[in-house]
Amino acid sequence: MNVHHLELFYYVARHGGISAAARHIPYGIQQPAISAQVMQLEDSLGVTLFQRRPFSLTAEGKQLYNHISDFFSGLNELELRLRGGAETRLRLAAPEIVQREYLPQLLAQMRKRIKGFHFTLTHGRQPEIERLLAAGEADLGLAISTDKPSHGIHSRELLRLYPVLLVPEKSRIAQAEDLFKMDRIDLPLITQEPGEVLVRQFNAELQKRGITWPATLELSGIDIISRYVAQGFGIGLAVNAPGITLGKGVRELPLHGFKPLSFSLLWAGRLSAVHETFVEELQALAGKLCAGR
Repeated sequence: MNVHHLELFYYVARHGGISAAARHIPYGIQQPAISAQVMQLEDSLGVTLFQRRPFSLTAEGKQLYNHISDFFSGLNELELRLRGGAETRLRLAAPEIVQREYLPQLLAQMRKRIKGFHFTLTHGRQPEIERLLAAGEADLGLAISTDKPSHGIHSRELLRLYPVLLVPEKSRIAQAEDLFKMDRIDLPLITQEPGEVLVRQFNAELQKRGITWPATLELSGIDIISRYVAQGFGIGLAVNAPGITLGKGVRELPLHGFKPLSFSLLWAGRLSAVHETFVEELQALAGKLCAGR
């Protein structure tokens, strides 16, 4: 059996499918390559290891996974022991905008405080981050809290993020309330996907007020929304995030009376010394950002 094929099968089995495996394998490999190489493993063994749709391991797949899982799941810890221990490592999970805007500064400070400090970053929102924490694949997570954390996951609020509308800089709209007084809002609304907590809470408040304003464009991130607003494609829904500039050509209109979002630290189990150090730096940054509002 090819050891690399076994490793790919391990990730597929652990994460419940080929697409999920591709997101978690710690090196670049595309889904078609994973699928092809796992099929080669199945051909060499003469058995089917898992059903594709919906995903489920066959009896042979379960037997193989149980045999190899301890080896592959323990490689990271073995590497750390050989390098001198896990006391200088931090595995973080956070949305892309947090990785881009906040983490470089924090991680640079960690390097100054801890000799040999090294880290990994994984993209994710609260549900994905909680799964990583529960599986022991991440140490700390940073996310907008959408729901009460799952059993065994701890959280600590760092910031309150207040919703805003983005309008083009030269727009004549002075405040959000001017829009809500209209009999019918016919201006295009640009939001993230409907499942995002910001969008859910915004729509819930509109419904309470008897206002109908469906989204015209659904984009993947707030920074992208601001670019479309700047080009005059509509009014965007965003949050006022301290320390983050949404770009030129837009103005923020506060949404008074709308529920704020909680940006929180997430973790499972006990925090190590390196984790505590990061939390210290994180809370110091959060304090500075709040003071600068």
